[in-house]
Amino acid sequence: VQLQASGGGLVKAGGSRRLSCARSGSIFKIRTMGWYRQALGKQRELVATVTPGGSTNYQNSVQGRFTISVDDAKKTVYLQMNSLKAEDTAVYYCSVEGYSDPWTPVDYWGKGTLVTVSS
Repeated sequence: VQLQASGGGLVKAGGSRRLSCARSGSIFKIRTMGWYRQALGKQRELVATVTPGGSTNYQNSVQGRFTISVDDAKKTVYLQMNSLKAEDTAVYYCSVEGYSDPWTPVDYWGKGTLVTVSS
C-alpha cells in the first residue's frame, strides 16, 4: 500500500487549501483514515480521522475549520482546510490504519506535504 499526499503550498491567513491523499494497493480492512501534522520543532499531532462508516474526529483547534472526507471510488482522502491560521503551518501526513489480513494490524503513512500559512 502506498499513500500519495498532495495539495500543500503557500496560502495567506484566512485562506483555504485542500489536501488529497491517494491510496494505491489493497488492504484487507481499513479502521481509520486520517491526517496528522508536524510543525517545526513540535511532535506530530492528529488533525482529523474518518472511519469507513463516516465517523469523524477532529483536533479541537481545527474543529469547524477543517473537514475530512473520503472518495471510496478514487481511494482518496481529502482534508479541506478553511480559515487557515499561521499556527496551521506544518507538514501534513496522511495515514491509513487497518489490517493486512484478519489478524495483522498495519498502518501506512504517506510522505508529508508542506502547508505554509503566511500572516
